[in-house]
Amino acid sequence: MKRKAGMVAFTGMLGALALALSFLEGLLPPLPMLPPGAKLGLSNVAAMYAAGSVGLPCGLFLAILKGGFAFLGRGVAAGLMSLSGGMASTVVMWLVLKRPQASLLATGVCGAMTHNAAQLCVAWALTSRAVVFYVPALVAFGALAGVLTGLVLRISLPPLQKLGRRMGL
Repeated sequence: MKRKAGMVAFTGMLGALALALSFLEGLLPPLPMLPPGAKLGLSNVAAMYAAGSVGLPCGLFLAILKGGFAFLGRGVAAGLMSLSGGMASTVVMWLVLKRPQASLLATGVCGAMTHNAAQLCVAWALTSRAVVFYVPALVAFGALAGVLTGLVLRISLPPLQKLGRRMGL
């Protein structure tokens, strides 16, 4: 019973971390050479950690939580894009992290690319096929953002693991 309560509390803390990172990232000015709406994806650090260390259900819960807040804060289109990108990338990151030699950098890149692909599909459905012209920029930026999220998780991993142990996980 203690482990289950610790899991719920830890999941809540990861959810708060994901939302805080998403909020802080929203405060950053848009980079001029990127497609509209392109972000670093720092909140995906929490989902990547959750999927690899706590389990896929926890990671998917974080993706749904972030998508729900995007619906509330930025509208239906942003919510659909956040939810689709978050769910798809979390599953892919979980699959990559199941491999014995998986690196956090490769996992971050795979997650970012999947996130961009899922969001591109939603954008295509909501707008037009013209969004395919964003693909080169999204691939380049996705690779860089994925490396960044992998590095951030690598740096954040020791304190996250310590916190998880303290919560009985």
